[in-house]
Amino acid sequence: MEKVSINPPDNAFCPQTLFLYGTYKEDGSPNFGLFCWFSYCWNADLGVMACIGDKKLTKDIIKKDKIFSANLVTEKILPLADYLGNKEGYNADKMNIPIEVERGEVLNVPILKDSPWIFELEVTQTIPLDGTEIFLCKIRNTLAAKELMDESISAEEKMRIVAPAVSCADQHYFSVSPTPIGKWEDWKGLY
Repeated sequence: MEKVSINPPDNAFCPQTLFLYGTYKEDGSPNFGLFCWFSYCWNADLGVMACIGDKKLTKDIIKKDKIFSANLVTEKILPLADYLGNKEGYNADKMNIPIEVERGEVLNVPILKDSPWIFELEVTQTIPLDGTEIFLCKIRNTLAAKELMDESISAEEKMRIVAPAVSCADQHYFSVSPTPIGKWEDWKGLY
């Protein structure tokens, strides 16, 4: 396969899982923003890295309160996520929409009732970059849809139930095909 250099750098074929970050505004009302620069890290136990750039209400609240929720975006809630990701957080009527919100079980963070996988996160370290910040977080709680804990259901079926949505740099949303292609170490003897 012949390669060509791309400048500036691009991640068009590096899909990112989408999450709605939930915070409470000073008046106690919920605020959600759509983000995809989210990954995992290990620091004695499983943690999260969340990168947020530019000026955003969600980022301001996370910096102040040091807690937030990360609600997995699914195909079912993608229209809501798209709206929340494209309506500026500082807009006073952004959250004047029909949305079912509950409170986290461990932290005082808003969570989306329709998200099947939610992290309640506490920021333990902030790394400032040029116009961006990386938040290193401890997972204080994970809330999962009960049916995902059923060990009689295959991983493939669980992925069908969740139907996570992903995005790429070319500003498109995609579904995740739950077609299994193998397990870890299935090919270890080939090379």
